[in-house]
Amino acid sequence: MRNRLILASAAALLSLSATAYAQDTVIVQEADPIMTESTVVVPGEVRTYVLERDIPSVPYEGDILIGRVVPGEVEIHAIDGQPDYAYTIVNERRVIVNPQTRTVIQVLE
Repeated sequence: MRNRLILASAAALLSLSATAYAQDTVIVQEADPIMTESTVVVPGEVRTYVLERDIPSVPYEGDILIGRVVPGEVEIHAIDGQPDYAYTIVNERRVIVNPQTRTVIQVLE
């Protein structure tokens, strides 16, 4: 009887550890614009539009980070069919901004 109890306990422990190792799949879905406290998920067509455009880079003495305002001397460009987004290239980095506030939404790498 004691041997059966030990074998049953060992089998239960082994089966529990196997399920923990099996959970390694992550599913990621891109969504249309979603605003969270610190991030905006930009639609794929906006990213594609910005990546395909060829405009000159503007040199700027400072960091271009998400949430910062792009200075007035940096020209921003509208995105066709997307009034909530604009873009520019600063220090060789493509930047998506909110055209009303000139706030950086995303820096594309």
